[in-house]
Amino acid sequence: MLPGRGRNGRAARGARVLGTRTAWTAVADGEFFCPGCGGDRNYQRLTGRRRFTVLGVPLLPRGATAPVVACASCEGHFGTDVLDHPTTTRFAAMLRDAVHTVALAVLAAGGTCSRTSLETAAAAVRAAGFDGCTEEQLAALVEALAADTGRFYEQPCGAGLAIELHEALDPLAPHLAPAGRESILLQAARIALADGPYTPAERDALATVGAALTICADDVSRLLAAARTPS
Repeated sequence: MLPGRGRNGRAARGARVLGTRTAWTAVADGEFFCPGCGGDRNYQRLTGRRRFTVLGVPLLPRGATAPVVACASCEGHFGTDVLDHPTTTRFAAMLRDAVHTVALAVLAAGGTCSRTSLETAAAAVRAAGFDGCTEEQLAALVEALAADTGRFYEQPCGAGLAIELHEALDPLAPHLAPAGRESILLQAARIALADGPYTPAERDALATVGAALTICADDVSRLLAAARTPS
């Protein structure tokens, strides 16, 4: 049998004659973390309409397609849920702000702001991206917060503290691996331990940090105990 004369050949010719084509329209653009490239890239959000084609000529409409996100670099198409993932730049800012908020919360819970606690906190904040953070700046912020009686620091880990920590940590936690979430809690624990054993207020604040990072209570207890053990 000659090539193209059998059932498969007829099917192939039919596929070339009949088909569908999608016409894409850009409706938005921006920057996103491209899973194909593995980095921050520009994108276009596209909507599409399918048409039935004969010999490559679009004729009858076949309805709309689900919107997609198209990478300007690799030209890959992805579901719009990729926009929920922060860009590398945004993720770094979220992490920096989260560590800063946690450090202030633990320092305020400790009350005294000893020099060793301030040094430990400032080192953690600088490592997270606030390069110019100093012990004096943190001490001034904690003092200002303590003087502002309308804020949460007047009571250990009150509702206001929980809100502040959740606002900083809730958007970040889903994008952190378990080890990353634990690392933030351990940093906070080391700040609390820098001037001595945990106080009840510090434990309360650390428990709130753990909850905001979606770390279960048993693991929080394990990590707080581990932080007390010299490495």
